[in-house]
Amino acid sequence: QVQLLESGGGSVQAGGSLRLSCAASGYTYCLAWLRRAPGKEREEVAASAGDGRTIYADSVKGRFTISKDNAKNTLYLQMNNLKPDDTAMYYCAATTIFTYGYCRNYNSWGQGTQVTVSS
Repeated sequence: QVQLLESGGGSVQAGGSLRLSCAASGYTYCLAWLRRAPGKEREEVAASAGDGRTIYADSVKGRFTISKDNAKNTLYLQMNNLKPDDTAMYYCAATTIFTYGYCRNYNSWGQGTQVTVSS
């Protein structure tokens, strides 16, 4: 398992932007951002696979961009045009399992970083 450390959360007004970072202690095939809002189920926001594929939740397509610096083992999430519904704790997660086009069974997690979007 890799160790993951997120940073970059904060509070912004609707329409604003934030960039999250996740430093990984080593290489893993899939890295992703997931979020959990109060009273809601955990949601995979975006994932980056080792073959270069990226996967986005419909709710963030066109607004969020996931990217990875392989030299630094660091994952990023650029979040633009933020909405109050994006308010959640955001977690970086890793897995080696990639089947049927999706990263699955995340087994390494960061501690989370809070994103709060006010209207």
